[in-house]
Order: sequence, then structure tokens, then C-alpha cells
Amino acid sequence: MTEPAPAFAATFGWLGFATGATALIVTLFIFWAGPFAAQQTAGISIGELAADIAKSAARSVAGQAQPEPVARPWTVDDYLEIGVGFLAGLAIVFGVAAFIRHEHKRAAASGIALGGFAIGIQFFTYTIMMFAGGLVIVAVVYALRDAFGDIFGGLSGG
Repeated sequence: MTEPAPAFAATFGWLGFATGATALIVTLFIFWAGPFAAQQTAGISIGELAADIAKSAARSVAGQAQPEPVARPWTVDDYLEIGVGFLAGLAIVFGVAAFIRHEHKRAAASGIALGGFAIGIQFFTYTIMMFAGGLVIVAVVYALRDAFGDIFGGLSGG
């Protein structure tokens, strides 16, 4: 009587599952518990945005050069987001490696799916926040149309 060939241990599949699950849990934790770095209130941020827009418009009208861009310092939130992206990408790589090695398909697919979900949640929240930020900028520019009617005249029909 012949013995059946031993099945592969789903090493890469389970590594992908564990890494993807960790990435997804940390992504959700960051989304609901974050941001962890100190943040200004929304009123101060919007007020500074309005002041920067007004100063920039005044410099443009006067023909002065705009100031050089300043790099934003990295915070713990930036490191967490990069770490989660790395974990999610690693989960997808482990899942693909498991498919290549013909490991159990469920373990391989779960690593790819969980890593993809972690990346998808990050992209979705980033897109929504960019859309909301764009709306705030449009609202501030629209509110400044009376103060700078000549510059923003096309926005209000004047």
C-alpha cells in the first residue's frame, strides 16, 4: 500500500493571512483612534488657510515672489501609515508566493484579500479626506470673494 504524498504546509499562505490581518487591524485602529500626533483645531487651520490665500493673492498682485516651499516634518501618523502599507503589501506578496507554491488556496487568497482590504481602506479614507479638504478650500476662496473682488472676480460673476 502506498502512502499519499505529504501536503505542503501553507507557510506563505498563513504568513500572508497573519500579516494581512495585522495590517487590517492596525488600519482600522489608526482610522478610529488616530491621529496620534498633535493637531490644531479645525478653526485655526481654516483661518491660517484663509490668511495664506490672502497673503499669496496680495503677493501675486504686487508682483512679489512666493516663498519657497517648506517640508512638513514627519509625525508618528506618517510612520504608522507607511508601516501599514508595508504590511499590507507584504501580505499580498506572501499570498502570491503561496499560490505559486500551490499551497492551500484559502490561506493564499485570505492573505491577498486582507492585504488588499487594508490598502483599500487607506485609499478610500484618503480620497474622502481629499474631497472634503477640496470643499473646504473652495468654501474659503468663495468666502474671500468680497474681500478680493478683483482677483476672484470670475468666481462671483463680477
